[in-house]
Amino acid sequence: MADRHWEHFAHGADVGVRGVGPTCEAAFAEAARALTAAVTDLDAVRPRQSVAIACAAPDDEVLLVDWLNAVVYEMATRRMLFSAFDVTIADHALTATISGEPVDVGRHAPAVEVKGATFTELRVARDPASGQWTAQCVIDV
Repeated sequence: MADRHWEHFAHGADVGVRGVGPTCEAAFAEAARALTAAVTDLDAVRPRQSVAIACAAPDDEVLLVDWLNAVVYEMATRRMLFSAFDVTIADHALTATISGEPVDVGRHAPAVEVKGATFTELRVARDPASGQWTAQCVIDV
């Protein structure tokens, strides 16, 4: 099954982000798309400029938090939003190219500011029945 999508899940005052895909990399990319979608309409973000990201962690769960926090850092320091995520993972090390554009408040109408990814409801796993990967956690907004 090649289904790939992102979704939000409720968690108190914060937002849960979940990415699902046929590979761990796809699930991580979809989780990052969910992160951006918590801020604005993904369809409004054009992938015009690219930024490289690299991070490593002792396991895939911590790697997800580090990955999403790296995206949040790039959003904050570059004042950009990202909608395209090309992710590679090997031995708990991630390299990625993320693409987006500078924030245009009038067009993007940002709803919230993401402070960071947390370890709350953190999960990275492959469903043995479907073969689909899920990568999720709660983001602090």
